[in-house]
Amino acid sequence: MSAALLGTPAPASSNDSRRTWLWWFLALVAASQLYVFRELAAAFALFAIVFVAIAFLVASIYMLIKCAELALARLAQLRQPALQISSASPDSRKAA
Repeated sequence: MSAALLGTPAPASSNDSRRTWLWWFLALVAASQLYVFRELAAAFALFAIVFVAIAFLVASIYMLIKCAELALARLAQLRQPALQISSASPDSRKAA
């Protein structure tokens, strides 16, 4: 049976002390959960930034290579020798 029903007063200070410790413990648990959430959110943000940076770097290198291939292909199509050298007949060699 409870102390109030038996007629003996319950020690109020110990009961209040327990409640105070319980509230402090609950506040500590809530604060630690918020801290963990903040840490996880910050880690996710950093991961996302690094992932975007690496993806941008890979895409840039890929586009650079593709543009270089296109430029070299066009240069190969347009290539004209600086001097037009035709094969000379053996008769013209004798004349010289």
